[in-house]
Amino acid sequence: MFKILLMDKRILVLLFVINLLGTIYGYLWYGSQLSVTPAKFLIFVPDSPTASLFFVIVLLYFILDKNAPYIEALAFITLVKYGVWAVIMNILTMQISGGLSMAGYMLIFSHGAMAIQAMIYAPFYKIKLRHLAVAAIWTLHNDVIDYVFEMMPVYGQLMDYMNEIGYFTFWLSIFCIGLVYAFNVRKTIQIR
Repeated sequence: MFKILLMDKRILVLLFVINLLGTIYGYLWYGSQLSVTPAKFLIFVPDSPTASLFFVIVLLYFILDKNAPYIEALAFITLVKYGVWAVIMNILTMQISGGLSMAGYMLIFSHGAMAIQAMIYAPFYKIKLRHLAVAAIWTLHNDVIDYVFEMMPVYGQLMDYMNEIGYFTFWLSIFCIGLVYAFNVRKTIQIR
C-alpha cells in the first residue's frame, strides 16, 4: 500500500515541484560562491542543489513511468551524502559558534528530508553495478575537487577544519556508495 502511494502521480508531481523549487533556491544560495568560482569547477561546487536536481530528474522519469538508472544512482548517493553532510555541518556550526540561525535549522530540516527521500524511493530504482560505478566516480571526483582544489562549499568557521571535514566527507562518500550497493546493486546481482 505504501509503495503504491509513493508512486501515485499526484505524490510524484508534488515532490517534483517541491524538489524543483528547493533546487532553484539551492543554486541561488550558492550564487555568491559561484560568482568567484573558476568556470572549470562550476559544476562541482553546488553539491546539494545538484543532488536535488538529480532527484528532480528521477521524479520526472517516474512520472513518465520510466527509470533513469545512472541518474538514480547519482541521486541516491548524493542525496544521502549531502543530506547527512549538511545536517552534521550545521550541528558542528552550532557547537562551534554556540548557536544556529533560522537558515541553519531550515538547512537541517531540508537536507535531512533529502536523505530520507533517497532512502524511501530506493525500492523503485533500477541501479546496476555499471550505474553505481559511474556515480561513484562522480562522487569521489567531486570530493577531490572540493578538498584538494579547495572548492568546497564555504561554511563560515568550519573552514578552519577543512582537512578533517574532507576526511569525513571521503568516508561518507564510501558509506553512501556502499549503501547504494546494498540496497540496489546487490539485489540485482543475487537475482541472476
